Amino acid sequence: MHDSDREKIELEHQAAKLFMRCYERNTGKPIRHIWHNNPIRPDVSCMLEGERLDLEIAHLYGSEEEAMAILGRDLSDKTRATLHALKDEPADTRLLQSLNRILEIKATKKYDSVRVWLVIRNAHPAWSKEDIKVLEHLINIPQPHGFEKVWIVGDMEGKSGIVRIYP
Repeated sequence: MHDSDREKIELEHQAAKLFMRCYERNTGKPIRHIWHNNPIRPDVSCMLEGERLDLEIAHLYGSEEEAMAILGRDLSDKTRATLHALKDEPADTRLLQSLNRILEIKATKKYDSVRVWLVIRNAHPAWSKEDIKVLEHLINIPQPHGFEKVWIVGDMEGKSGIVRIYP
């Protein structure tokens, strides 16, 4: 397994654990036992109230260049220039575009699963759960899609909690 694959799986597991912790705190319903799945299934599975629940995990970075910076990659001069230019664009517009792009991509996927929730972990330090809630009425969730619910973990550490954006 490549280092990038290991990192991706680790990030997915971290996001799932943060989501499950927040969900349990909010609802009082235990959600446990995560394991990683093969590509035809959603990323992670767990048990909620005695039934299997699959979680498809996505990370909200903004752009590929921002993801590289957030993940601590070595940045080329071109990447640094792109990041510098992004600072002039309105943060709320970029947040909405990035979120809608993730939803559009994920809506096209088909899963071998009975019950799937999409969990998006906000990894961008300039965006917050409150920013997402303000834009909630503008978020475009394409139809059809395979998700029973769509959730966002408000920040990289899960400190701000979760917000459900669908249904």
